[in-house]
Amino acid sequence: MKMLQAPQFARDMHRGEEDAVDALLRTAFAGDAEARLVQKLRKTGVMAGETVLPLDDKIVGYYALSHMVKPKGWLCLAPVAIHPDLQRRGHGKRMMGMLTEWARLTKTPIVVLGNPDFYERAGFSRQSAAKLQSPYPIEHTMLAGIGNASPAEALIYPSAFDGL
Repeated sequence: MKMLQAPQFARDMHRGEEDAVDALLRTAFAGDAEARLVQKLRKTGVMAGETVLPLDDKIVGYYALSHMVKPKGWLCLAPVAIHPDLQRRGHGKRMMGMLTEWARLTKTPIVVLGNPDFYERAGFSRQSAAKLQSPYPIEHTMLAGIGNASPAEALIYPSAFDGL
């Protein structure tokens, strides 16, 4: 009888796992834009943290947090990836749920641009982001870590995001 395998707990990325993350991003997004973004975030020194979801000796999930230029102290979440073979099984939602709970407990604002159906189920809020000024579509911009507040702030992303 073969046991079902499930990913382990999400953890900080270890040195030497960069190539595995790069491969995951290229597979999950069917291109290299997100992998190039992560490389730029690392190179420019604005990466706040990288989290992976391991399965045996593979990396099957990933997200990056980088420091926003403004507002100071805010973080930006991008990219988020789950290997296509493991999508729609709750792994991404679980990773995002743990992140939004950390943001809530530490009162760390995290901005994400993406699919509201997915991110709102994981704890991000479009309503909290409604008064933000962003270079990206506000209807796809969400916030976590600020409670019920709806700050009126201008978002300035790290330069690595320019041209995306």
